[in-house]
Amino acid sequence: MKVQKKKFRLKPSVVKKLKVVGVVLGVFFAVFLFYSSQIHSLTELGYSKEASRRILFQFQKDYVLSVGENKTLNAAFESDDYNEKYLDQYSKIEYQNHEHLIRNINTLIKKGYSNDNISMILAHGSDSDVTEFAKRDKINYLEEFFSLPYAKLSNYDRYVDYSNETGEDDDTTVLAVNLDMDKENYEDPVIVTDFSTDMLVNKHRSLTKDFEPDDLVSIDEEYAADDTQAGSRIAVNAFIEMYKDAQKEGYDLVINSSYRSYQDQEEVCNTYRDLYGDNYVTNYVAMPGFSEHQTGLSFDIGSKDTNVFAESDEYTWIQENAHKYGFIQRFPEEYEAVTGFRAEPWHYRYVGKKIASYIYENNISFEEYYALFLDTNE
Repeated sequence: MKVQKKKFRLKPSVVKKLKVVGVVLGVFFAVFLFYSSQIHSLTELGYSKEASRRILFQFQKDYVLSVGENKTLNAAFESDDYNEKYLDQYSKIEYQNHEHLIRNINTLIKKGYSNDNISMILAHGSDSDVTEFAKRDKINYLEEFFSLPYAKLSNYDRYVDYSNETGEDDDTTVLAVNLDMDKENYEDPVIVTDFSTDMLVNKHRSLTKDFEPDDLVSIDEEYAADDTQAGSRIAVNAFIEMYKDAQKEGYDLVINSSYRSYQDQEEVCNTYRDLYGDNYVTNYVAMPGFSEHQTGLSFDIGSKDTNVFAESDEYTWIQENAHKYGFIQRFPEEYEAVTGFRAEPWHYRYVGKKIASYIYENNISFEEYYALFLDTNE
């Protein structure tokens, strides 16, 4: 006799509850899929997940999609300083990687600056520069100085003062102030600590007492006036190449002076002071720490055939060829006002072939090149 198994049946109330749970889970899953697809569509455009979530919760997805990828908008939605009424302006302001970007943008908008002006302000300073600038009253005619890409926000007041005092045009003013030419020589110098072939040392930029080039080597007496000369290896090797090529064409170059330590330059200053007095040293001799010779990248070059280098055939040759080996005449007569030093036809500085060629082809000073391409807003 077969025993019939009793069929298990859920109670109607339980079935009903399970159906409700299933519907809820289905809805939740559908919402999750929809939400994920919305986030994905924004992240594919370049927005972060955090920004994408806020975009959805602010119901601004359609606007953002119409704008497309926009780093400033992304930063705005990531920021606690986001202000919805400035949404359209955020999208029209050029992005800068600043910690307080959106907060500063908000402040500048309240001050009445246009989107273009705000982009200009942001592009010419660091985050701290912009934060300080945003505290001041609105400035009209920003384009006077900041249409120049190398103008610095932090120098604005100095630009105004220098322009008013000298009457110079905007380009000259910005260049001069960036090079600290509005300051007295040797006053409040920038301290240069890192060795590089494009380092700038002059009467406004000083080396420390213990500075020494990273690759200091002795110079063989074949190429120098005596066996005491030394220099940066990269500069010495470039000179040797130049020396040999000049010799092939019948020209005899020689290094008369090269690397000088801080203490060496002190001795030079003292010697000239004893001979000619303080005024001569102030005008014609670099103070200790302010001499390019301490970099190991500068050589006083002469001719083996004459003591007057500027009147030699070697001088004519090196004028035309030095840039091919990475050297520039550091202190040309026409740039005495910019370099701060009297003309020295014998003083050559290694900066590398790229920079030397640009300076040669465009007939500018190294100071100008530095201000245009090497100086930063940071």
